[in-house]
Amino acid sequence: MKIVTIQDKKEEAKILHGRVPDFDFKKADRKAISEVIKKMRKIMQDSKGVGLSANQIGLNWRMFVAQNEGKFYTVFNPKITAASKETDECEEGCLSVPEMEKNIRRSYQVTLVGFDKNGKKLKIKAWGLLARIFQHETDHLNGRLIADHKE
Repeated sequence: MKIVTIQDKKEEAKILHGRVPDFDFKKADRKAISEVIKKMRKIMQDSKGVGLSANQIGLNWRMFVAQNEGKFYTVFNPKITAASKETDECEEGCLSVPEMEKNIRRSYQVTLVGFDKNGKKLKIKAWGLLARIFQHETDHLNGRLIADHKE
């Protein structure tokens, strides 16, 4: 597995630009799910990232992994159901958009719902950097990259 970037061949990079379909747990192999999560975590950490969406490694899975303040997250079929009007602007980078850093304004606090690797419902209230990570990774799954944000 490797990180797909916008510099890859057009066909490879195509997965970064479309909405990823919902993950279907009924068609899933639990062992395969655990293996993918383990590999994604390693790739993310080796790349010094704080989040990685499945489509960034070429998988058509609606899920991401993230890490913040020593806590590791895996979220399938994430949806941001609430976002604060309070925002902040911060410089972001992206493993799929190498050599680009961009100031992006995002909600300071969000509520994220989704499922864990076993299909159990999750609801996470996040603020600060974790809220930013969740918004960034959800953007990926919707086909939006940092390059698509207006300054």
